[in-house]
Amino acid sequence: MHKNAGKLAPREILENIPSLISKYYTNYPNTDDTTQMIAFGTSGHRGSSLKNSFNEAHILAVSQAVVDYREANNITGAIYLGMDTHALSTPAHITTLQVMAANDVEVYYAKDFGYTPTPVISHAILTHKGSDGIVITPSHNPPCDGGFKYNGIDGGPADVDITDWIQNKANAYLKNDLVGVNYLDIDEALECNCLKEYDFVTPYVSDLKNVINMEAIKEAGLRIGADAMGGSGMEYYHAIKEMYGLDITVFNDSADFTFSFMHCDKDGKIRMDCSSPYAMAGLVNMKDDFDIAFGNDTDFDRHGIVTKSSGLMNPNHYLSVAIDYLSRSREFDGLGIGKTLVSSSMIDRVVRDNLKEVLETPVGFKWFV
Repeated sequence: MHKNAGKLAPREILENIPSLISKYYTNYPNTDDTTQMIAFGTSGHRGSSLKNSFNEAHILAVSQAVVDYREANNITGAIYLGMDTHALSTPAHITTLQVMAANDVEVYYAKDFGYTPTPVISHAILTHKGSDGIVITPSHNPPCDGGFKYNGIDGGPADVDITDWIQNKANAYLKNDLVGVNYLDIDEALECNCLKEYDFVTPYVSDLKNVINMEAIKEAGLRIGADAMGGSGMEYYHAIKEMYGLDITVFNDSADFTFSFMHCDKDGKIRMDCSSPYAMAGLVNMKDDFDIAFGNDTDFDRHGIVTKSSGLMNPNHYLSVAIDYLSRSREFDGLGIGKTLVSSSMIDRVVRDNLKEVLETPVGFKWFV
């Protein structure tokens, strides 16, 4: 274990943000090096401008590949575009808009170039039939990384057949010096009628009451700590607090591209991993200040729960309790329970106890779609 594990990140390991952004625009990948090409993993393409694996050329190519995929599959709805708070997300977001505008694709993006959690993009897709989405995020990866995820018309991460198609098309563009990629200067792009600012916050937060008993939470008088961890849901926590009158204290709720407020993970790196007791040490230290507290990764599709009695809870423990509760209190007749290979067998026993079926998948959100 690294000597800095669980400690506040020292200044000397903070990312040089100007250098990171500069290399996004000035470096071009070596197309003979597979580590510098587009590669969709369990949840999109991830890389760093410092390693020539996440640069402007990558986003130009993969954005055009998404356009091509949509055309080939007659997807004519709007694209809902979101990004998280990694430093490389903003330039990649801009590059994506440049390509979409040049191809006259209707795109909705957060007003004032705001940040949008991955689940919010999924919600927008599901409430606008025939649309799809892109999220610019490397999830909980270190501050030097960037990422690009494509969500299909079902709202979830695209399956491997789709991402392979997009990946291969994008890499063909890279190998051909971006011939066939259409893009405009950003000022010209923003003048196009196909690009539209959108309020993602209000419809998502308003819809929460339809799946969560917010009134019960309010009446319980819980003191809630919400560590936004400098991520894309910062604005959403405040909106939830205001709309539902909850006693929520929100902190780490401003963008810091170095993530200097984070505690180091077990390997000494800064990583916004809400399942790591080392990365979450700051919130764990505050456990006695709240009845319950939680933190999220940078694109807000993962969470960690902290309680007075347990500190950072084991995810398999609270997932098992949540599955048991939902199985007994909701009408889910005919539906099974999905889990990944690495999830606890405790879940299997809970599911069997509720006379339901376990559906086991490989690791990755895309397998649940």
